[in-house]
Amino acid sequence: MELFQVFQIAALFIIALIIGGMTFFAAIMTPLVFTKLPPETSGPFIREVFPVYSKVMAALTLLAAVLLWGSYEAAALVVVFVLFIWAWLWLMPKINQYRDAELIGDKQAGKNFNLLHKLSVVVNLGQLVAVAIVFVRIVH
Repeated sequence: MELFQVFQIAALFIIALIIGGMTFFAAIMTPLVFTKLPPETSGPFIREVFPVYSKVMAALTLLAAVLLWGSYEAAALVVVFVLFIWAWLWLMPKINQYRDAELIGDKQAGKNFNLLHKLSVVVNLGQLVAVAIVFVRIVH
């Protein structure tokens, strides 16, 4: 087995972890947190979990991109990586800032929160689709 094939298999495994992690977080963990925990617990808990999620997913995505370096798939994964970093360092803090302002009565902040929250969902879904496409391209 050539080193290229070993890297490709390792990348495939990591990409499967990314897809599983993203799907679990979006479809199971986050809804459970908000349906099973009271609001005074769920909000702060999710604020602590999201940076960890972003860091882990960014690290896995970067590792997979390095393993596939020089391919179109690696370029797509680098974009996904950059979006994880952007969400962690800019988007989530802004969302939290607007949510805090909304909770003390700022209606415009509530609108901004809703807009940025929807953006975060769309970005995360786009990342998941991109990673899934990379997975399919590698398999075929």
